[in-house]
Parts: sequence; C-alpha cells; structure tokens
Amino acid sequence: MSVRRDDAEMDERFIREAGRAGEIARLSEPVLNELGCSLVRVKVSSRDGGTVQIMVERTDREISIEDCSAISRRISPLLDAHDPFSGGYRLEVSSPGIDRPLVRPRDFETWNGYEAKIELKELIDGRKRFRGRIEGFEEGEVRLQLALDEETDPITVGFPLTLIAEAKLVFSDELLQAAAKT
Repeated sequence: MSVRRDDAEMDERFIREAGRAGEIARLSEPVLNELGCSLVRVKVSSRDGGTVQIMVERTDREISIEDCSAISRRISPLLDAHDPFSGGYRLEVSSPGIDRPLVRPRDFETWNGYEAKIELKELIDGRKRFRGRIEGFEEGEVRLQLALDEETDPITVGFPLTLIAEAKLVFSDELLQAAAKT
C-alpha cells in the first residue's frame, strides 16, 4: 500500500541551490509564487560576463514568453537591490524545456512512465548514475524501473530523495509526442 504525501510536500523542491544561486532562489521564489509560477532551478555561470538563469513553470498552463518577460521585470530590480551577483550580469528566465529537471516529488508522478536520468550524491552498488523508466513516487522514494542487463527482466528500485543530487527527463520521441499534445 502506498502512503501518499500531502500536496505541500509533493510540491516542495528537494533539490536546492547553494551559494549565490541559493540566495537568488530565496529572493525569487516569493515573486514567482505571486505570479502563479514555481521555481524549477537557478543556475549562475560566468558565461557572457555573468549569467543568472532562472527556470520556471506554471501548473495551470505552459509558461509563455510574456510570463518570462513579466518575471524578468519583477526579479531584475530585486536582484539589483540585494546584489547577490557582484558586477554586471545577464538575467535569463525560461521554461524547463522538454528534457526538464525533476526537482519535486510531484514531477515523478506527473512524468510517470517516461525515461529519466538520476545522479546520486553517493555510490550505490558502485554507481552514482542511473537511467530508467519512472515508476512514480512512494514513501519518500523515487521509483525507477532499471534494465540491469539485456538478459534479465527490469527491476524497480527506490531512491530516497535525500540521495538524489540531480534528476532529469531523457529526450525521446515519446516525450516529444507528449509535449506536442499539451
């Protein structure tokens, strides 16, 4: 029997940014929530003299260019005032895209049946990286169906959220067709 978490727990990000990206995430999340959006990821790089990439999504519909512009207009002065990025920077606001990061327990329910890559914080059976079909989220674990080799049947393995460093969907024709339907 599966124990279901409440909606708030299913919507909470288990992957959190650190350092400068973490500070930008903490500043941005309240603004995003006001605008009906959720933070997926913040990435800071030195590309083009300094780039802050904020990846967002909406639960009610696809994110639009107008949404990204509105978010950028609201977050840019906030970042300027708190100055988490010394010197100049370029702000990019975008949707997660088709091979999106999976950052909430709900993502593994939403994308159940699709292929994902998971990287762990520590080794399990000598490995940190796994690729398989998502089998949902149960009792604090991401369930992934793995084909260990070509001769044995796939098995379903649970990975505790606390061990996951990164997770994302794998681009495929199946995923492309699903995205085209929305």
